[in-house]
Amino acid sequence: MFNKISIIGCGLIGSSILRAVEEKKLATKISAYDKSSKVIDYLKKNFSVEICRNISDVVKDSDLIVIASPLSSYKEILLSIHTSLKENVILTDTGSAKKEVNKIISNLNLKNVNWIASHPIAGTEYSGPEAGFASLFKNRWCIISADKKVAEDKIKSLENFWSKLGSKTKRMTFEDHDYVLSLTSHLPHAVAYSIVRSAINKEDKFKDDVIQYSAGGLRDFTRIAASDPLMWKDIFIDNSENILKVLDNYSKSLNEIKDAIKIKDSKKLLEIFSSTKKARKEIIEAGQDTDKPGFGRK
Repeated sequence: MFNKISIIGCGLIGSSILRAVEEKKLATKISAYDKSSKVIDYLKKNFSVEICRNISDVVKDSDLIVIASPLSSYKEILLSIHTSLKENVILTDTGSAKKEVNKIISNLNLKNVNWIASHPIAGTEYSGPEAGFASLFKNRWCIISADKKVAEDKIKSLENFWSKLGSKTKRMTFEDHDYVLSLTSHLPHAVAYSIVRSAINKEDKFKDDVIQYSAGGLRDFTRIAASDPLMWKDIFIDNSENILKVLDNYSKSLNEIKDAIKIKDSKKLLEIFSSTKKARKEIIEAGQDTDKPGFGRK
């Protein structure tokens, strides 16, 4: 599919891409880089690909470069590799926010480079290369965003790459991507972090009881709140404008419930709770979850 694919950043997502590319033989040559010596050691023991200790070496002669590192590292990475990029290379990423990345790309004024952003909607609460697996992207959506000046054949080539990894692809503008993800991913994480901090307060004498007798709702929130702190810190900063807007709307909804509880307005509470039940049905119908008991999760 490609002569050479380079992956920069080999945590959960990067190592999963590495595994899938290697398993499906999507490139003649695969090259990987991570700034962590611990990760590099892991890669050398578990993969039969070229492992580079110099970031500029990993991208040389590459046809596709995937940046799968925290958003805060993009600028340093791009400054380190931009002079070593092959002409007409496809440059993509896996980040959950795009606005700030585009600013960096624009300021670098890269010539003969096809910047096409990717966001695979896949992951777990675990991090690190040992957490990766080749089927992570199977039947998951990958959102593709590109400037109008990018050639159509290059976009289709990247879409085909993600399809080979098992993903369904959807094109969105950069702006639409950041807004939609602020609602579907970023807001739930903000709420989860807040709820877990409130429920499991280390100063609370009932902390042990809360943990021991936690019901399914709290358990699901702890799974979300266990996500990589560095990655989510970057996302909240890079997509702050959209996240602040949806948090304001969330606060209004929460206050509406609080007010109804305060005056014991059962009619209002029933109305609020009934209005949200439909969303669960629609998510199942869209194939984004299952109606099996326990959500079909082991």
